[in-house]
Amino acid sequence: MAISKITIGVLCGGKSGEHEVSLISAKNILAALNPNKYNILVIGIEKSGTWHLSNQDDFLISENDITKVSLNLSKTVVYLSNNGHLIEKSTQRCLATIDVFFPITHGTYGEDGTLQGILRFFDVAYVGPDVTGSAIGMDKDVTKRLLRDSGLPVTPFITLRKGQTISFEEASAKLGNPLFIKPCRLGSSLGISKASNQHSFDSAIKLAFAHDRKILIEQGVKGREIECAVFGNENPQSSAILGEIVPKDEFYSYAAKYVDKDGAELVVPAELNSDIVQKLRQAAISAFTILECEGLARIDFFVKSDGSFTINEINTLPGFTSISMYPRLWKASGLSYSELLDQLIEFSLERYAEEKQLQN
Repeated sequence: MAISKITIGVLCGGKSGEHEVSLISAKNILAALNPNKYNILVIGIEKSGTWHLSNQDDFLISENDITKVSLNLSKTVVYLSNNGHLIEKSTQRCLATIDVFFPITHGTYGEDGTLQGILRFFDVAYVGPDVTGSAIGMDKDVTKRLLRDSGLPVTPFITLRKGQTISFEEASAKLGNPLFIKPCRLGSSLGISKASNQHSFDSAIKLAFAHDRKILIEQGVKGREIECAVFGNENPQSSAILGEIVPKDEFYSYAAKYVDKDGAELVVPAELNSDIVQKLRQAAISAFTILECEGLARIDFFVKSDGSFTINEINTLPGFTSISMYPRLWKASGLSYSELLDQLIEFSLERYAEEKQLQN
């Protein structure tokens, strides 16, 4: 007797500044999903927010160039209805019933709980953290406060809201020099600047506030950038292998991550002694749990020369491009890309089944 396949809806694109990164991540996920296990559908989301049911073979234009890649928009505009029904807008026909969505929609509106809330409202399983974990993980200020109050080390910071001001002198007196200024609720290093004087500080504040109404001023930390992958629900696990980002510029910028192939070196495994590796793995699992994460996340650290560390941030929908750290860490830990996707889908179905038993 044939085993029925699970229908997977891969959501990609979206309204954020990480739209193009999402498309490249989706391309890699689609290539790795096992067609013998899954019926695979591609839903591309325009920057305007419109959903298109696309052909997996040609859903991208300029797919090998992240600076030019875009959705090859289909004529099949769709929307989601109850129980995972995918409805064609023009005819109101149900084209498919999705068992699990894989939202590889990095950034605002796709990673911050917005999309997760839609999927939960329409009663369908989805990969990754739920609404709460996604919203917390996207907000660097909230993330840091929760970790700090739980006793985990975080980089010293100041939060600034729209309308509030602080001088470089005041900020550097508290945090030192140089400083890093970031939008609180943005990813992929977008809107981040380094400041070492009043002029660069003013420019950095202006840029960060152009992206968000709340920004973060952080102490510049001299340390190695180490990353750890985590997955699971109630009993999360961390990757046995950690990775190191060695940026060629002053910090790991958007261009270094995705545009300039020589912008940074990704070292897997990171050269660390076993005691530090174990401490970081334990801290990563603790952070994952404290921040209400489920499914998957990548935890990023700064490790100092004396072996101490701070948690830099969490990424609840990390990149899945061919060079992305998250799948590379699991591969180095003994789990292939395809096996990783199977596991993440299984986690989402387990959570969905448990939630169906709850009395709301």
